[in-house]
Amino acid sequence: MLTFKNFNIADWFSFYRIIAAPFLLALIWYGERQIFTWFLLISYATDAIDGYLARALKITSPRGSQLDSFGDQITFIIGLIGLFYFETSFIKTNLILICIAFIPYAVQMFIAYYKYGKATAFHTYLAKLSAVIQSIFILWALFFSPEYVLFYGMLIIGLLETLEEITLIFMYDVWAADVKGIYWAFKDKRRLKKIKRFNKSK
Repeated sequence: MLTFKNFNIADWFSFYRIIAAPFLLALIWYGERQIFTWFLLISYATDAIDGYLARALKITSPRGSQLDSFGDQITFIIGLIGLFYFETSFIKTNLILICIAFIPYAVQMFIAYYKYGKATAFHTYLAKLSAVIQSIFILWALFFSPEYVLFYGMLIIGLLETLEEITLIFMYDVWAADVKGIYWAFKDKRRLKKIKRFNKSK
């Protein structure tokens, strides 16, 4: 995934989020809240740009999907670290709710790595909505202060998205990228071919 040969422009935008992580961590370490938040905003912006470019230029690929997902995960974790460092009291107050939301996510990651050997890259509509709400909440909290409406919305959508991801993992025997959701998975030719081969072998 991190072999740079034949990287296209969308891949480089995804890769930016990965290489920006150490710099963002350094900003947290030195307590540069405003600078950190602006650069975090740039990282979130590249998430929208790389997906748009990949679709517009028709350069989507399994490698690009993996890079995108990996960059998303790192950026989300960095955002949470920044939130914990700069809004410690808020995190401590809501630690139980955060753990309730995080445990299913950890389970989903474990199942994915156990079954596929790598993280999922379904990129469902619900996952995209969840990512948008997460980024809005984190940026709002860091630029201004935590907003509980956004916080609860982030937790609810995040839990629903995680449950959908777990369901899709059980629906797909082989790793697949860019599945819009459970409804579309039922009609996905990649999955249907697998079912047909199974029925023929019976």
